[in-house]
Amino acid sequence: MNPIGILIGVGILAAFVLFIVMIRLMYICQPNEVLIFSGARRRMADGRVLGYQIIKGGRRVRRPLVEVVDRMDLTNMPIELAVTGAYSKGGIPLNVHGIANVKIAGEQPMLDNAIERFLGVERHRIMQVAKETLEGNLRGVLATLTPEEVNADKIKFAQSLLNEAEDDLRHIGLELDTLKIQDVSDEVNYLDSIGRKQSAEVLKKATIAEARNKSDSALQSAENRKQTEISRLDAQLGTLRADMARRITDAETKQVAMVAEAKGGVAAKLARAQAEVDVQKARVEQVRRQLQADVIEPARANKAAAEAQAKGEAANIVEQGRATAAAMQEIATSWRRVGDNARQVFLMQKVDQLMRIVMSTAGDLKVDRLTVLGSGSDGGGGTDLAAKLIGLSEQLKAATGVDVVAPFATGSPA
Repeated sequence: MNPIGILIGVGILAAFVLFIVMIRLMYICQPNEVLIFSGARRRMADGRVLGYQIIKGGRRVRRPLVEVVDRMDLTNMPIELAVTGAYSKGGIPLNVHGIANVKIAGEQPMLDNAIERFLGVERHRIMQVAKETLEGNLRGVLATLTPEEVNADKIKFAQSLLNEAEDDLRHIGLELDTLKIQDVSDEVNYLDSIGRKQSAEVLKKATIAEARNKSDSALQSAENRKQTEISRLDAQLGTLRADMARRITDAETKQVAMVAEAKGGVAAKLARAQAEVDVQKARVEQVRRQLQADVIEPARANKAAAEAQAKGEAANIVEQGRATAAAMQEIATSWRRVGDNARQVFLMQKVDQLMRIVMSTAGDLKVDRLTVLGSGSDGGGGTDLAAKLIGLSEQLKAATGVDVVAPFATGSPA
């Protein structure tokens, strides 16, 4: 045989055996139960050392030869409670019948109490323990309540019982989910007599209530008639008030209309007067603009023209004056430059112009010869006038080249 094939076969067999072992050793915990792995000691967070481990809602592999696994059911356990001849407060024996729902606690440390007391115990034994505990608590609660209290308020009675039994059940690892009292009775008919008394009391109260209702109904009917009459009168009064208010409103409306009409007439007259005033203002504005166009604007134009002409003439005079001043300045400068002979030169220039003016008045007068006769001495020992004129003429001819005597000697005008 091939050694490799043998090894493969052995390996497959070992894997299969291991798989089978794992299936046998693997434990899965359902949500409504807990698994207790006993055998291995482990330390808790609070310092306690336990010889088991609790698994809730998971899975784990059991260590063979070391641990043992137990399951504990956490589902609900309905328990019927029946107590007979339990003495209540006042010495009246009562019979109580109820129903309770109990389960093993699913959380620590109450779960630890349940494991210590009920691990491996059959379910009916656990229910028996819970029933006996609840019945004992029920008897204890009945001893503190009167039959009237038990019969009148079963919810309060059940709550008192729940509070009384809860601590005892916790000590043994159980939880009381619900507790309902279904029936309360007695053998001496005490509750029946209480019922009859209560019935009579109820009947009495009902009769009194009926009489009061009839009385209240009669009073209410009278009150309703009263309110109806008052409402009718109020309606009539409201109608009269409305009619009066309507008349007042009509009168006020007419008054307002008349006032508005009068105001409208006055406003119309004021509008016409205002319109007439506006027309007159327009006419005044028209006349003002006509005067502006016919009189004021031409006068302003004439004024502006006269001012411009005067400014022009003044500017001309100023310019002439400036020219004359400049000429006189030039003459003065020439005189200063020429010196003492400037006066004689100036007079010579003027004599030529004077002679031309004089000669122009003579016309076609023919002069063959001009003889200047002196008038003698000027009285001051000066030179003869004729001699001066002849000398002046010669000087003028020598200076300017103009012979003032020649025109007269030839007979032509100067």
